Amino acid sequence: MSTATASTTPRPSLRLSLDRRYLPVLGTVIVFLLMLLVGGLRYENFLSPAVISNLFINNAHLIVLATGMTFVILTGGIDLSVGAVLALSSVITATLLQAGVPLALVLPTALLAGSLIGLGMGVMIQYFDVQPFVATLAGMFLARGLCFIFAPESVPIRHEGFTSLTNWSLAAGRWRLTAAVLIALLVVAGAWWTLHRTRFGRTVYAVGGGEHSATLMGLRVARTKVMVYVISGTCASLAGILFAMFSRSGYALTGVGMELDAIAAVVIGGTLLVGGMGFVAGSVVGVMVLGLIQTIITFEGTLSSWWTKIVIGVLLLIFVILQRILSLRRT
Repeated sequence: MSTATASTTPRPSLRLSLDRRYLPVLGTVIVFLLMLLVGGLRYENFLSPAVISNLFINNAHLIVLATGMTFVILTGGIDLSVGAVLALSSVITATLLQAGVPLALVLPTALLAGSLIGLGMGVMIQYFDVQPFVATLAGMFLARGLCFIFAPESVPIRHEGFTSLTNWSLAAGRWRLTAAVLIALLVVAGAWWTLHRTRFGRTVYAVGGGEHSATLMGLRVARTKVMVYVISGTCASLAGILFAMFSRSGYALTGVGMELDAIAAVVIGGTLLVGGMGFVAGSVVGVMVLGLIQTIITFEGTLSSWWTKIVIGVLLLIFVILQRILSLRRT
């Protein structure tokens, strides 16, 4: 009887710990809402459906990129290759379509490229004990070099099927939902289900919370660490396809520095850099915060675009400090 009571009644410390998980995400949501409020009060039509819809349309690729990065950071790792893999995927898509390869074969090929690079990095990290920073840096150089081998110049996409997919959208008044946004939201939903409703997702959190403890618990740590890099590489390839839909071209220099945007979105979204705590929904809000900063600066008109980087840097510093405080309290 006492055992049942203990199992059904959470201790105060456990309840407090569970509540604390949501504090970084709550902070991100509050920042996002305050930015919407300030923008709505300061600029005319800032909160119009067209502006909000464009916020998602312009950042659909970054949402997918940050979703894959969330898996990696939850395990305590990092992936610096995603920007280059995004470029590689867009170049492969544009080059193969220009060569007359069927669209049904082009898209899986582009996705497979990122999956294979992710697999290689995961194997290096897990089985050869290479630091994630070094392994993914090597993956970044590999992917970027392959981009220039495939196409040193920008390759336009004029394929009718791909253009039709790009132009597809659902409209309700001034609200608009494009194919890229729909794909991004489906990826987020799939990632949420994987992290919170599957054994693999629970293992991802366990590895980030303590790899040694996860091993002692009998969890498949090695497979999980490899798989998160495969997921990140696949998401980066999908983001490359979405970016090709947005730009209707493939270019070897696409996505330079985009891995830093993805990391910033994940951290601002409340995922701890040390791993073990975070939510994919928070990463999506983090992407929206980054997009909203750029939108505000565009509405301002008189500010340089470099203010986007400055504001992102300040926000990132604030959230890293918040993470440090929460990590110390958890310890």
